[in-house]
Amino acid sequence: MGISVDFFEAIMLPFKWLVSTIMVGFHDGLGALGMPAANGWTWTLSIIGLVLVIRAALIPVFLKQVNVQRRMRRLQPDLKKLQDKYKGKTDQLSRQAMAQEQMALYKEHGTNPFSACLPLLIQTPFFLALFQVLAGISSAAGQGKGIGAMSHEQVVEFDQSSVFGAPLSASLLHGGGGDALAVAVLAIVMILAMTAAQFLTQKLIMARSASDEVTAGPAMIQQKMILYILPVIFGAGGIVFPIGVLIYWTVSNAWTLAQQFLVRDRAVGPDSAP
Repeated sequence: MGISVDFFEAIMLPFKWLVSTIMVGFHDGLGALGMPAANGWTWTLSIIGLVLVIRAALIPVFLKQVNVQRRMRRLQPDLKKLQDKYKGKTDQLSRQAMAQEQMALYKEHGTNPFSACLPLLIQTPFFLALFQVLAGISSAAGQGKGIGAMSHEQVVEFDQSSVFGAPLSASLLHGGGGDALAVAVLAIVMILAMTAAQFLTQKLIMARSASDEVTAGPAMIQQKMILYILPVIFGAGGIVFPIGVLIYWTVSNAWTLAQQFLVRDRAVGPDSAP
């Protein structure tokens, strides 16, 4: 167990340094502009800056994802023919054959129904790194240590900073000082906002990548599962996330939703072929 934990820590260490370096860079820049170093809004804007950097870096991935969604829509007639071919056949061999032919179609068209998850997967190590950094703030502050690129002084500043009375290092489940009601209200509002954004984003992705005629295939069933399961996972996980992490994920999901709206009409229109 110790080896596996140490191995995970070794993997996460570069991400923790990168995340904390970006945050410190924005924090120092905002301080140079006159914002108080220990102010909660200074650190909040630093977290938002982290989101902007990571999401800007993911724009090429997003554009590739949009192209995949366009190809998904163009292969809908072939998927409909495949569904008609196996309509009424519920035996195991028929379901397996249909799944294999579907995957062959996806491969032929150079697409994948699960590409929508790619930006989320790429963000995961950065999200985990931010969670580790913020979850360790209070402990590091008490031990006189820094975390990653954050000095001990900055760790203490972050630990003492809050927005709307809620400490950035506090969570709904574990508290963390400050006004308990403020922590609860702010956490619940952001959990609802980030899960709603996640749900609406997945709805837009499904609407773009599939026609109304093709709704019963295994890939579409799995996309529908993602539609409902991901918001539940994030909603349940939100109760243990520090406020700072909730800020990151709420802003990130809002960015994703805005991207989907910006390309929606273009992606599903008659001239949407790449």
